[in-house]
Amino acid sequence: MRAVTFQSPGEVAVEDVPEPELAAPDDAIVQVDAGGICGSDLHIYHGRVPVEQGFTIGHEFVGTVLAAGPEFERATVGERVLGCFHTACATCTPCIRGDYHRCAHGRTFGHGSKLGDLQGAQAERLLVPRANLTLRRVPEGMSDDVALFAGDVLGTGYHAVAHAGLRSGDTAAVLGLGPVGLCAIQAARAAGATQVFAIDTVSDRLEMARRFGATPIHLTDEEPKRAIRTATEGAGVDVVVDAVGDPAPLALAISLVRDAGTVSGIGAYAGKGEVPLGLAWLKGVTLRLGLANVIAHVDRVLAMVSAGLLDPAPLVTHHMPLDEAPDAYAIYDRREALKIVLTP
Repeated sequence: MRAVTFQSPGEVAVEDVPEPELAAPDDAIVQVDAGGICGSDLHIYHGRVPVEQGFTIGHEFVGTVLAAGPEFERATVGERVLGCFHTACATCTPCIRGDYHRCAHGRTFGHGSKLGDLQGAQAERLLVPRANLTLRRVPEGMSDDVALFAGDVLGTGYHAVAHAGLRSGDTAAVLGLGPVGLCAIQAARAAGATQVFAIDTVSDRLEMARRFGATPIHLTDEEPKRAIRTATEGAGVDVVVDAVGDPAPLALAISLVRDAGTVSGIGAYAGKGEVPLGLAWLKGVTLRLGLANVIAHVDRVLAMVSAGLLDPAPLVTHHMPLDEAPDAYAIYDRREALKIVLTP
């Protein structure tokens, strides 16, 4: 079968790879109908996340169940399903607490041997371990484009807001208007935020944020701190979501949040950086960081999409064949696309 494989920093290829085979009673094999290129895939593309040469990448997928082990009960062969970006065992201590993103035996699709050695979803077919927890049926009438978001990007944006404890009547700011940041805007509005400020430098993304009900602020042409302080009578916002994943935006987030407010860092941080801990301490800021607990949120997210409270469809800007994945990655790396959906 055909699959997108990592070759070297800045290079992916479409190659023939072995067919997946069932290995456990709760495994499933899914024919992939649509797969997404995610911002975190660029960490692999740039070589910041080590993945072996020839490893199949990608972790967002919607497809059809082709085969399943005898203990798989979530769906039947022939049904449409969507997948979460990682697996969890459901029996370890973190899973029993509901912290599936911290599963002691968790594996992430398409991230190489250091994150579970689980081949990725940018392929014609995919082995899905622990499929009763990893997969969900696609609700009737929901498009592949929309369903694709529930198992990663939309679930991550929702997690950023839920993790921060945002309540109806709160104000919020979102730093970084990639797909996760834009989904966080929708989630904040759905949670009852009265005003959401959206901060970025890309005009198209600022306009998309406006369409979603946010107040756009250009990071460099305007002064985000002054604009937000003016709009909140000097207080700052209740919640700041950092969807960038860099110490500089995290420092800005701490400056924008109100005293005793919450900063939710959902971007993928790496390496070291300087953060104004003294300011955070003086303000009594709550700092919530970490990978999104998408498995815990996926059913709620799907229900909200079905009810029209969340709609990620406008974020898809490109559809490309799987065989054009090298071009798709180059386009995405140049920030010429917001979301690319690959179709085998």
